[in-house]
Order: sequence, then C-alpha cells, then structure tokens
Amino acid sequence: MDIRLGNGFDVHGFAEGDHVTLCGVDIPHTHRLTGHSDADVAMHAITDAIFGALAEGDIGQWFPPSDPQWKGAASEIFLAKAVARVAETGFLLSNVDCTIICEMPKIGPHAAAMRQALALILGIDVDRISVKATTSERLGFTGRGEGIAAIATAALIRP
Repeated sequence: MDIRLGNGFDVHGFAEGDHVTLCGVDIPHTHRLTGHSDADVAMHAITDAIFGALAEGDIGQWFPPSDPQWKGAASEIFLAKAVARVAETGFLLSNVDCTIICEMPKIGPHAAAMRQALALILGIDVDRISVKATTSERLGFTGRGEGIAAIATAALIRP
C-alpha cells in the first residue's frame, strides 16, 4: 500500500467587511479576509496539503495569482481540482485535518458546518474530516487580530 502525507499552510490578512469565509462557510465578523481569490485560508491550506501529498506543487502553481481569471474565485474550485488530481493519480483521500489559527471569530460553533461543506467537495465521510481552532495567545499577527492562518494535513492511500 502506498501512503502519502502532505501539509499545507496559508495566511490571509483582514480588511473591512462583515464576514469571513472559512471551509466554505460564511461566518459573521467585523472584517473579511483579503486575497486574490475569496481568501478562504483554511480551504487553501487543505488544497496545498493535497497537492503536497501528490508532490504536485502548490495552489499558486496551479492557480497563479498573476492570472486574472482567478481574481475573486471561489476556493472550492481549487480544492475540487486537487481532489480530482487525487482520483486521476489512482489515490484515495483518507482524511484531512485542518487547524485554523485566530483570536476571532470563534470557530467552534461553525466547525460542524465546515466539516459538512468540506465533505461535499472532498467526497469523503465527515468523520474523516477534522476542523479545529486555536489561538496564538495574542502573539504575532493572528494574536494582534491582523489576519487568520491555517495549517492542514491530508493523507492519501493507493491500495
């Protein structure tokens, strides 16, 4: 059996707004995340984890920010492409674990909805998807409320 692990990390800063989108779920907040696409930092980290497990680069190589077609694009597009590559290479996605790093907004009340949204895109059972959060104890850019970071791990298997 061929087992591969990949990890991903992403960061996006805040701008004025009324919600953040994390794992495809809109969460009311005093700010939005900024980026070339919709800035779903968690979905970007998961996408990079999958591409990493496949040893096929990262989200920026597949969807360059210099390409105007990706301006404001839904991160679901990026994640769906990574999932398609898993199938095309003969692997199965075993599980995904994502940690969102921020002081606010609170992630816990939305984690179940995030897992459900991811399950639809990833094509795996919700019990194979973990979404959790931590703070940075008010240290660094996330601690100062300047943005959100996310780290993710994906496990692939080829029977």
